[in-house]
Amino acid sequence: MKKQFLKVAMLSACMAIAGTSFGQLQDEKNVTMTMDLQPILQLEMSTPDQVDFVFDKLGDYYGGITKYGATILKVNSTVAWDLYAVGTSNDGTYWDKQMEYGTGTDPNAVEDLPLQLLELHQSEANAAFTAGTGFRNDYSSAFAAAPYTPGENNVYASATPYVLPAATEKYIQGHNGTADFAPGGSYLTQGSSMNSIYYYVIDYRIVPGLPAIFPTAADNATPPTALDLVSANAAGAYAQPGVYTMNVKYVLIENQ
Repeated sequence: MKKQFLKVAMLSACMAIAGTSFGQLQDEKNVTMTMDLQPILQLEMSTPDQVDFVFDKLGDYYGGITKYGATILKVNSTVAWDLYAVGTSNDGTYWDKQMEYGTGTDPNAVEDLPLQLLELHQSEANAAFTAGTGFRNDYSSAFAAAPYTPGENNVYASATPYVLPAATEKYIQGHNGTADFAPGGSYLTQGSSMNSIYYYVIDYRIVPGLPAIFPTAADNATPPTALDLVSANAAGAYAQPGVYTMNVKYVLIENQ
């Protein structure tokens, strides 16, 4: 009996010790997480390196040549943005002459061809701007047939293409001023009612006329100032045959 009692007493003592709390040991290490949200402002462009207008038929002079879908623009942005097109050249006013055809010295042949003779058409209207008196908001108007309406689609031109265009100039989306902008988003967004403003198909047109005075060319003044060669020069003036080049820049910029 003593042995049995001793075993029970020892078992009770062990249970008592096991139930006693000595405090919990704990150690920890911390890792600080940093989130850096870099702004994204991305413009993707699909287009030939060079868009050629070759006028070698009378019908092309009269009716012009249109290049449909020549440029596709896709926007991705995490910030509010504006998008504009600007025609530019070495001096920012006239096309650059690369080659002259013929050796004549016709006093009526003009080599200074205004950049604004190029017309643009964008597939989606500018949803981020409400035009007021004296303002032209975008290039969404359809190309006009004769009699032409100068100023509707003529490209904005500047010798300083990265300076934000004035409030009276055309933008593709957004406009001059902090209140007129497109919100951040992407052309990849599915099911969004705003998805169309991130994807544009651009058409180009040039109408020389016969003789080549470019009757559609005009600036963005209201009313627009005609830039055809007869208006700018002596009556009877026309474009000197040759090869001319200019550059169209599409500038995507954070709203400012």
